[in-house]
Amino acid sequence: MNARIKNTPGGYGWGAIILHWIIAVLFIGLFALGLAMTRVTSQRISFEMIQLHKSIGFLLLGLVVLRIAWRLGNVVPPLPPQTGQLERHAAPLAHFALYLFQLALPLSGWALVSTSVLAIPSMPFGLFIMPNLPLGMSASAEGFWLNVHVYLAYAGMALVAMHLAAALRHQFWLRDGVLVRMFAPSFHEGRREVE
Repeated sequence: MNARIKNTPGGYGWGAIILHWIIAVLFIGLFALGLAMTRVTSQRISFEMIQLHKSIGFLLLGLVVLRIAWRLGNVVPPLPPQTGQLERHAAPLAHFALYLFQLALPLSGWALVSTSVLAIPSMPFGLFIMPNLPLGMSASAEGFWLNVHVYLAYAGMALVAMHLAAALRHQFWLRDGVLVRMFAPSFHEGRREVE
């Protein structure tokens, strides 16, 4: 049972798989929600969408921290033997960049609401008040963090698109099974499966 939850040299376990897909859906969903909430004309609907965006952002931040801890505590299944050296060096850097953006984006959003002169409290899913980061409130600081948040969002989505393109390349061009192992764990103990 433990091997099904944790990673093995043959593939990812349910822990990594579930975290991967939840974070992927939240990350992409937050981008879509961010675009939508800045385009609605109703202030009430916009306010509600912003509060939902903040709530999901805090959830994403917590899940990314959990995912990084999970990755550090688990083996990482190796790439297939036929993978070239360039890709072997690039893959860990790409994953590091994804983790970095998944942390930086919600943190920049937190900085944005912490410096906002509107001083509207953040209440994730209406459960509790999230304290602000120790940053001074000012229009200039709010504008700075807004720009950082927006640019990080677009750069993060570009990185997600490249990650998706690489996964599809592995699945449909190289046919090495790298994408498939992120859908279900390997239940074959002691057998190294192609990623």
